[in-house]
Amino acid sequence: MTSRVLLLNATFEPLAVVTARRAVVLMLSGKAELVQAALEGGAFRSENLAVAVPSVMRLSRYVRVPYRASVPMTRAGVLRRDKRSCVYCGKRADTIDHVVPRSRGGRHSWENCVAACRPCNSRKADRLLSELGWVLRTAPAAPRRGRGSVWLLTVEPHPTWEPWLAAAA
Repeated sequence: MTSRVLLLNATFEPLAVVTARRAVVLMLSGKAELVQAALEGGAFRSENLAVAVPSVMRLSRYVRVPYRASVPMTRAGVLRRDKRSCVYCGKRADTIDHVVPRSRGGRHSWENCVAACRPCNSRKADRLLSELGWVLRTAPAAPRRGRGSVWLLTVEPHPTWEPWLAAAA
């Protein structure tokens, strides 16, 4: 059963990713309609009702989204930007590391944070790359803002969302 649902605005633009339970509540309250059911074919059931698990939903009314000049930095966003790959050794990353440690004046920003595996993060500790002789595989940078980029950085897109995400790009 899919736990995440792509929520589209009334104009079919990607708006957010919500839980399947929240999507069903929106549908039952008349605030959203089902666009595509999940491929797994599960359902939410009650005594009198069975509702297909949604994969993509559309709001009934248009919602104006305030413009954000920059994408907020989050741990999940950094991991997603770096494709969950350690920038030091290339293995699977599960933590973030500050290139210039905060104890040495480094900022908590897109340009200073990278995805790292636990061994590399521990080995680096609060040292600079020049002290270790390490090099970054890719230079960290803030993601370019595009439609839906705020939520896309935090959630791995489901294959059934592809038609709507491609249209928004």
